[in-house]
Amino acid sequence: MARSHLTLAALATSAVAGLELSHSASHTTGGEGNFDSARLRAGDGREYLIRVPASQQAETEQSADIIALRSLTNGIRSRLPFDAPAYVGQTPLDGTRAVVFEFVDGFPLDAATLGHDEVLDDSVGRAIAAIHSLPTAFVAEAGLPVLTAEDLRSDARRIVTRATQTRLLPTAVRERWQRAVDDPALWHFQPTVIHGSLAADRILVTTRDGRTVVSGVIEWGSLRVGDPALDLHWIASLGESGEQTISTYASACSRNPDGLVSVRARLYGELEIARWLLHGHDLHDQGIIDDAVSMLDGLVDNVLGHVTDSLSGQTGPVLGVGEVESLLDQTPIASASPGIAMQTDTYDRSELERALGKDDTAHRRAFADDDDDSEGDDRSSDDDADDPSERDGADQDQQETGQFDLWGTDSATRPIDPAQSDKSSSSE
Repeated sequence: MARSHLTLAALATSAVAGLELSHSASHTTGGEGNFDSARLRAGDGREYLIRVPASQQAETEQSADIIALRSLTNGIRSRLPFDAPAYVGQTPLDGTRAVVFEFVDGFPLDAATLGHDEVLDDSVGRAIAAIHSLPTAFVAEAGLPVLTAEDLRSDARRIVTRATQTRLLPTAVRERWQRAVDDPALWHFQPTVIHGSLAADRILVTTRDGRTVVSGVIEWGSLRVGDPALDLHWIASLGESGEQTISTYASACSRNPDGLVSVRARLYGELEIARWLLHGHDLHDQGIIDDAVSMLDGLVDNVLGHVTDSLSGQTGPVLGVGEVESLLDQTPIASASPGIAMQTDTYDRSELERALGKDDTAHRRAFADDDDDSEGDDRSSDDDADDPSERDGADQDQQETGQFDLWGTDSATRPIDPAQSDKSSSSE
């Protein structure tokens, strides 16, 4: 049974010394959430969010989120043009812990609005560029994963290999993806700090002076150094609607230009279909398999033969109509073509997240000791001069990085993390 917001408010006063609350309310979007959550208001007007994990998966995710958020020192946060939640305190509860964060106001971004509001497009592009322009040193210091371009290329190759082994991958798609992973030019890039699980519902927006802009970014548990294209794949999948956002992103980045970031972003978007296929194959779920195959057929229909959709560092020859038809004939299962978007009745990131979450614990440590974590996140040092004592609690929550891969767990099947049902930092 879900805990009431009054119970959670009482827990918050135990987690944060001296906290005096004037108001509390349940914080959920409905449904069976992964967290019991409440939005709290203190006597001084400041707002907080308290969350209690409702499952082992949620517990692991919250632990990772704490590690990442505590690595965002005041100096790092000052470089971001938006707010990120801050860890405030915690208290033990029934074998888990109730954790209090600063509340970040805003509503989850609707991806469908991109391409229709230039101010919002630019705000999203600048927000992502700010993340990717952060110095990488603080990620390593926090014990978070630092991946090389070759690591990421190997992970992508592994997904393609596993998908090929199902014998359900159309020849045209297999060859397209294989060319991409074999193309050295595509993987010659500078890894950057990335959010790691960025999607529209991780970005909070609000209206200021009649303009909709980014107000915050939440769910930082996959923070790492990796491929910036991974944070952009959901925008690249929007086609023309995402062009302004990516253009602003490219001009706002302080790092070296990456002319092929959009190409890799499209590749990651397509590999989402492969992971959905593998998920269905592993579960022996014919409905998921058929849905994935249908999307693969749509990929053949929509992108092959179009030079602008090439996944190569160099433009190759354009396929003729006859060649495309010949490749389509080699598709193992014929089905209707819905296009390459993941908007189908069957595809469900949340289902895949729940199914794979129990295997994710190999990549993350257990919770910090209560005494260490109770220190909070009140650091005031900049990103080049952190007090080691401030990091003691975070060290207890250190992640295992030895087998950390592209999407934060078994990259052959795991999708970008879906939003939690409590939308932990969005407005009610």
